[in-house]
Formats: sequence, C-alpha cells, structure tokens
Amino acid sequence: MKLATRPENRIGSDAVWDLAEQALETATKAAGLDYVINPGEGAFYGPKLEFVLRDSIGRDWQCGTLQVDFNTAERLGAGYIAADGARHAPVMLHRAIVGSLERFIGVLIEHHAGKFPLWLAPVQVAVATVVADADPYARDVVAALKAAGLRVVLDTENQTVNYKVRQHSLAKTPNLMVLGRREAENRTITLRKLGAEGQESLALEAAISMLAAEAVPPDLRSSGPRETQPRQ
Repeated sequence: MKLATRPENRIGSDAVWDLAEQALETATKAAGLDYVINPGEGAFYGPKLEFVLRDSIGRDWQCGTLQVDFNTAERLGAGYIAADGARHAPVMLHRAIVGSLERFIGVLIEHHAGKFPLWLAPVQVAVATVVADADPYARDVVAALKAAGLRVVLDTENQTVNYKVRQHSLAKTPNLMVLGRREAENRTITLRKLGAEGQESLALEAAISMLAAEAVPPDLRSSGPRETQPRQ
C-alpha cells in the first residue's frame, strides 16, 4: 500500500490538502495497515491510497485505489444542511476495486501463467469419455459436479485419450476426469491433475467431495460449508 500525496499541479488550498492527507493517513493507521509514502502521486483533487500488487516475476502493478476528495463536491456546487443548520460541502470518497478490470485480468493470467488455482479457474473440471458407452455416465458425473458448485465441461468427442489429455492440459484445466467402460460400471473416475505425474482412480462421490473442498475460495474457507449451488 502506498499513500500518494499532493502533486505539483492540483486544485484546492494547502489547508484543504493538509486536512485530506491527514484524514487518509489517520484512517489507514486506525485500520492497522502498513503503507509507504508515494510523494507527489496523488490525483489533482485529492490524495489516495494505491494498492500495488507484485506479480510472479517481480513487476509492480497499481490496481485498486481509494481517494479522499475535499475539493470536487464544492466545485460542483454539491452540498447538504448539517446539524448546525448551515450548508456544507460533502467529502467524496472515490474507490476503484481493481483499477482497470481488463488490466487486472491480464495481470492475473500472467502471474499464474494461465494455470489458475482451482478456486479461480474458469473451468475447474473436464469430464472426458474414451468410449461412447460411457457417455450417459459422463452426463451424470457432470450433473453431480455442477450440483456441488464446480465449473465443468463435458468432452465426448471421438478422439483418443492422449489427444484429450493434451487439449485440456493446453487449456490449463486443473482436473481431467477420464471415463471408460470400467468407470461407468463401477461409478468411479480416473483423475488426472494438471502438472502432476500419473493418475488415480477414485469413487465418484469421494472425488467430488475432494474437489469441492479444494475449490472453496480462500476468503470462505473458515466461514462454513461450501454453497451447493454453482457459481455463475
């Protein structure tokens, strides 16, 4: 976090800037947050907090910002009647959660080299059949995965298993479930994890339970059981 202070070209008096910078710094300290001063990098109308992310190859990206603005509302003629009966200009807070959404997504993709953690991956599981006889079972598996809140695609193309493994690996899909006649008969799945050596055979229910637990976002892992409805 960086506290960006008044730039050379700005609007408002030094007294107003003193008040704005002090308010933002006091709030930051009260929240117990560590920060450094970024002199002269505030907006022309007010100081700001910059939330800077560092990616896997050491590049810094300013993403979210929080700005306090004592100037713009007054210049626009906005006001309110306070408890003292007098008219006052409100203080404005400007907040950008991720900055440019497109750039933020680009940073995420580059940081992970496309290999997202399971909770973040657009497609979390690919279900691929190796024989047409397994297609009905594959559709049941997909339905069960979706019911557990997982994002899943079905691959019943008439291709070899090696071809399907390669295609889903190139797509950076974290988990590939391969289904054949044996899996359909036993209600099991053969699981291949992206980047891992080999594969393992699991009961369908056990596999779904394991993946659903792994797919819980970090901010929800201590807040109770995972929702059973799929995320949109």
